[in-house]
Amino acid sequence: MGAPVLNGPFTMPMFRSFVPRKIQPWIYVFFAITFQLSGGLYLGTLNQMMGETALMREDLMMCLYANLAGMAIYFPLLFRMKFRFTNKTLLIAAATGVLCCNLIAPHVRFLPLLWAICFVEGICKIQGTFECMSNIQLWMTPKRDFTVFFPMLHIIILGSMQASDLCSVYLMYYFHWSYMHWFIAGIMVVDLLVLHTCIRHFRIIKKFPLFGIDWLGAVLWSAFLLEVAYFFNYADWYDWWNSPVICRLAVVIVLTLTVCVGRMCSIRHPFFEPKMWTYRHLIPVLLLITVVEGLLATEHVLEEVFYSDVMRYEETVSVQLDWMMLIGVIGGCLFAYWWMHVKRFNYLRLIIVGIAGIGCYLMGYYFTVSSDIHLSQLYLPTLCRGFAYAILSATFMTCLEEIMTFQHFFQALSVFNMLHMIVGGVMGAALYTRGLSYYVSDNISRYGAAINHTSLGKNAFISGDYIERFISQMMEISVKQIYGWAIYGCILLFLLFLLYDAPIRRELKQIPGWRSLRKEIAETFSKPRQR
Repeated sequence: MGAPVLNGPFTMPMFRSFVPRKIQPWIYVFFAITFQLSGGLYLGTLNQMMGETALMREDLMMCLYANLAGMAIYFPLLFRMKFRFTNKTLLIAAATGVLCCNLIAPHVRFLPLLWAICFVEGICKIQGTFECMSNIQLWMTPKRDFTVFFPMLHIIILGSMQASDLCSVYLMYYFHWSYMHWFIAGIMVVDLLVLHTCIRHFRIIKKFPLFGIDWLGAVLWSAFLLEVAYFFNYADWYDWWNSPVICRLAVVIVLTLTVCVGRMCSIRHPFFEPKMWTYRHLIPVLLLITVVEGLLATEHVLEEVFYSDVMRYEETVSVQLDWMMLIGVIGGCLFAYWWMHVKRFNYLRLIIVGIAGIGCYLMGYYFTVSSDIHLSQLYLPTLCRGFAYAILSATFMTCLEEIMTFQHFFQALSVFNMLHMIVGGVMGAALYTRGLSYYVSDNISRYGAAINHTSLGKNAFISGDYIERFISQMMEISVKQIYGWAIYGCILLFLLFLLYDAPIRRELKQIPGWRSLRKEIAETFSKPRQR
């Protein structure tokens, strides 16, 4: 999508003449990877940050959700920015934003400001990634075939997520948790130097002004998304409905959603157009990705509890599983490419394969979780998780593109990522946390009767060791119970898909070029208001 001529040889006219043509696309691949490595805060350093900053786990997780919210809410604005500013301007702004946020974030302790910084960093992150990938799309697939583009895109996105986690943990171990921020800042400086020396300002189409954008709608939807994230993230800490904070927040969420929907239905150019919600199969896709993300939220709750409270693993030990996750991600993306592009098989059956992969991951952990295992026994289940996650991410996005017109695709992609990156995961994590709290208490009360003077013995040190092992065993049993319920949900979802079938798609939908997209957007603003 970076070439002015669709049928001619691929060129990148924004590069200066001294840059060899063969390495030009790879420079943009490097840029995309560096943007995806970045973040507001980094989960691999979570425990050290909690100890040093006196912030709770929920506070730091909210930073992650704010960063993801910034990415999700910005999708409808990506094309408008591309049509208004040059590629060099947007990339310099994105890299500068990521640089500044990573320099400031480690020193901020005021939570609303820290969340705002992470939110802005998410906007810069997705802006930089989109600008890079949109300009090399024709290099990756001259026919703009999304069955090629999306699997390759997710290798970069999901692979960079694992690489970021690995880098943050090892930098924290050898130096300090803030060194990851310095590392990303240094990479952004390299990006800026390359941009200033190798890239020139270039426009493929005529500049299009930034009018007709519902900025207030974007703010309202962002507020709604952050309120939902805050609600489920802090609900267990506030003890759910026993807290007046949660009760008041639930009312605020309903009111915010009411205002968002009312504005969407009453103005000419809302942030999310009402017609976007009317496409066939859109709602099932959104519900399905929410359920899938809820199932995969076991990674951030049950696995963390097992590694830290049962096995007592250090971060440098448990992070070794990221290598298997990375292998699974690459394998899943390549498998999706082979299935959708090479063989042209049914998308629905590929989703079934992905759900089966989630089932294998959950059952692998259910039958493996024990205090007597070696870390290598978790390699295969972790690989299955990466494989399934990559397949479903690429397939869902391809399905979304197939059922939507391009006019509403990025609006739907924004809603999709709200559920994909935030709502599904935070709801699943809240549910697992609540269930784990219940089962731990229940198991301690059930099995606690076995603790008596005979079992403890007379030695106080043996008594203390016995209690510690008892609590660890209760945590282990509780984790397995929650995994069991997650398996039931995954099997039910798998069976529902087996009961449904759809014809194999034979033809690709034609994707419009830059000029036709600009013309289509301009026509929407020139039409008279419907009375």
